[in-house]
Amino acid sequence: MLLSTAVPPRLWTANFRLYFVARIVSMVGDSMVPVATSVAVLGLGYGVSGVGFALGAWMGAFALFVVFGGVFADRFHPLPQMVGADAVRCGLQAGFAVYLWLGHPGLSFIIGIGVLGGVATAMFQPGLTSLVPQVAADPQHANGVLRVSEGTATMLGPALAGFLVATTSAGWVFAVDAGTFAISGVCLLALRVPRLTTGATESTWRNLRSGWEEFRSRSWLWGVILIWWVLGVFVWGPITPLGAASIIGAHGKAVFGYAEAAFGAGSILGGLIAIRFRPTRPLFGGGVAMFLFPLMPLAAALVPAVPLLLLGYAISGIGWAFWGVQWSTTVQTQIPADRLNRVAAYEVAGSILAVPFGQAVAGPASAVFGIHPLLLVASITAAGCAAALLISPPIRRLTRAR
Repeated sequence: MLLSTAVPPRLWTANFRLYFVARIVSMVGDSMVPVATSVAVLGLGYGVSGVGFALGAWMGAFALFVVFGGVFADRFHPLPQMVGADAVRCGLQAGFAVYLWLGHPGLSFIIGIGVLGGVATAMFQPGLTSLVPQVAADPQHANGVLRVSEGTATMLGPALAGFLVATTSAGWVFAVDAGTFAISGVCLLALRVPRLTTGATESTWRNLRSGWEEFRSRSWLWGVILIWWVLGVFVWGPITPLGAASIIGAHGKAVFGYAEAAFGAGSILGGLIAIRFRPTRPLFGGGVAMFLFPLMPLAAALVPAVPLLLLGYAISGIGWAFWGVQWSTTVQTQIPADRLNRVAAYEVAGSILAVPFGQAVAGPASAVFGIHPLLLVASITAAGCAAALLISPPIRRLTRAR
């Protein structure tokens, strides 16, 4: 059953506006980086394997440290941690931009920047989840609005990145990203949210254990994460390095950016639909929408004419965004607020821990099996993961909390 409601008039409070700007501006910059990194690493002569290693370094560091980010956010408060992470990422991206302008960065340097950036993001990310219920009275509507805006950001970011790398250089993309982190940090500093009473007196180990107990006690939660492990290895890991090589080889650098932008455009529509419709069983509804997602790797594999390529990416984005709203709202409303940072950290880490492995093996695997066959496997796997969401009873039966 689907219910429809209107956006509440009090959504746009001062706190929500600041949070909104911080999240969306930094996402515009972040969505530019995979395009810029892929183009820069390929241009420097490091090949598909180099792209996979560069992206995997960031993702691997993020996945390994995000659980600690969640513990620290629950023990103290996420805001100072997030502002500090923004400052570190601003410096890293600005320094990388200068190096690209002045020299020829080695692959080890690029990987090192990725590791440091991943650790900083791991300190930042858990707070994003826990702050939504604090800055918005209705998390479902807030997540829908954020997903629409994130879709806009992921549409504009890659398109701008494609334009910049085609007309200037990848260094300018990283310079813009540094600026977005600065803006994000300033907005977060201005937030006024209550401090939750948490387990600040407990040790880090006890906080990790309590977060793990909360995580593993919910079969719907870890069930989705197990499915996402398969998705990470076979789809999300290889899609950027393999998709970049496939699309750039067939249509050029700019079109790769436009394809990523089309995915963002689809995400806007998916987010708008999620604002309007609330499935009584949110993960079941999201799982149905996920059957649209395989069109992205399928389009990258077949590399049809540009309009069809962009259409495939856009439709894929619709399914991914609708699922994302249902998933984010479910986590935020089903987990107690004083443990949400820790549980969200385990959720994020579990969701993406397999991605860097998929990124790292994408290059060597493509040398053996070929780029296009691997992308076809990714499309089939994505459809299988969507089916798994619907087959699992704890996932499909979970009802909306509020």
